[in-house]
Amino acid sequence: MGRNTVIYYFYTFFRNFAFFAAVLVPFYTEWGGITLFQAQLLQSWFTFCVFALEVPTGAVADYFGRKYSLFIGAIAVGIGAIVYGLVPNFLIFILGEFIFALGIALMSGADNALIYDSLDSVKKRQESKKIFGQAYSFSMMGMLVSAPLGGFIAYRYGINYAMILTSVPYFFAAFLALFLVEPPRRKAMIEGTKYFQIVQSGIWFFAKHSKLRLMALDAIIIASTGYFVIWLYQPVLLKLNIPISLFGLIHGAFVFSEIVVAANFMRLEKMMKSSANYLKLGVVLTVLGFFIVGIFPSLWSVFLLIILAGGFGLTRFEYYSALMNKYINSAERATVLSTISMLRRFALFILNPIVGLLADRNLAMAFLSLGILSLTALLINHEQKKDLRIVGKA
Repeated sequence: MGRNTVIYYFYTFFRNFAFFAAVLVPFYTEWGGITLFQAQLLQSWFTFCVFALEVPTGAVADYFGRKYSLFIGAIAVGIGAIVYGLVPNFLIFILGEFIFALGIALMSGADNALIYDSLDSVKKRQESKKIFGQAYSFSMMGMLVSAPLGGFIAYRYGINYAMILTSVPYFFAAFLALFLVEPPRRKAMIEGTKYFQIVQSGIWFFAKHSKLRLMALDAIIIASTGYFVIWLYQPVLLKLNIPISLFGLIHGAFVFSEIVVAANFMRLEKMMKSSANYLKLGVVLTVLGFFIVGIFPSLWSVFLLIILAGGFGLTRFEYYSALMNKYINSAERATVLSTISMLRRFALFILNPIVGLLADRNLAMAFLSLGILSLTALLINHEQKKDLRIVGKA
C-alpha cells in the first residue's frame, strides 16, 4: 500500500508542524508567568490524562478504524492549541493539556499499527524499520520548517500566537487522514467483539511477553530522558541571554539532528554491526550529552546536547517500534503499542515534577541526574542482546 505510506508521510509532517516548540519554555515562563516546576506539573497532568486515555483510545482505533482515530486526534490537538494560547491562566492551561492529551492518545499507536499492517498486507513488513524511520524524519521535517517560523512569529506577533497558529497545520493533517485506506487485519476481528475484550487482550499480550517488556523498558528509559532535552536546553539559552528570535534556528538544529539519525537507522545499525551495538551507542551518546552541558554550560555544549541526547535519545522509541512490532499480533497491534506508550507516559508523570523542581533550583543538577538515569539502560540483561541480534536480522 504505497498510497498509505505517502499520505502518512505528509500526515506526520503537518501533525508536527508545531510553531510553539521553538519557544516552549518562554511561552510558559515569560508569557504564561509560571515556573519550570509548574510547567512540569502541567506535563504530569498531561501524561496522566494520556495514561488514562491511551489504551481505551487504542482499542477505539482497533475497533472502529485507525484512520478515524488519527482524524479525530489531529482535530483535538488543533482545538487544544487555540484554547492554550488565548489567556495566560493556569486553569486554562490545564484544560488545554487535557484536550492535547485526548488528541495525542487517539493518534498514539494507531499510526504505526496502520502502516505496519499496510506493509504486512503486501508482504513488505521487513521494510518497517525503513518506513518508520522515514516517517519520523518527515515529522521532524515539519518541526524543522516550523521552528524558525515559530521563532519569527513569537518575536513579531507575540509568543502565544506561535501556539494558536499551530492549529492550522493540525487541521490540515486531519483532512489528510481521511484519505488513508484501512488495511486488512491478519487476524480478523470477530463481529460483535466487545470493546473491553480488545483492551484486555492487548494488555495481557504485553504483560506475558518477557522479550517485549525488556525492549519496552530500554525504550522508555532513554526516550524519557531524551524528552527532557526539549525542556532544559531553552532555560540554558535564556541564562546565556540568547535572543528569542534565534530560538527557532537553534531548535531547527535540534530537529535536524533527529532527522539525520532517524533517516539512517539501517545505516547506523550496519555500521555498528548489530541492533544491540547501535542501542548501546545511543545510551552512551545520550549520557555524554547530558554530562557535558551539566558541567560546562555554554552555547556549544547546548549544541552537543541537542545533537547527542536529542538525536539519539528522542529517536529511540521509533527505532524500537519496528523491533517490537514483530512480536505483536495484527488485531491487537494498536492496543499493545498504546499500552507501551502508556507506560512511557507513566514514567514521565513521575519524572516531570522531579526534573522541574531540580531545574528551578539547580539546572546543572537536573542535567547530571538525567545522565545518571540514562546509564541504567546499560543494565538491561544479556538475554535482550541475543534477542535483538535475531530480530535485527528478521
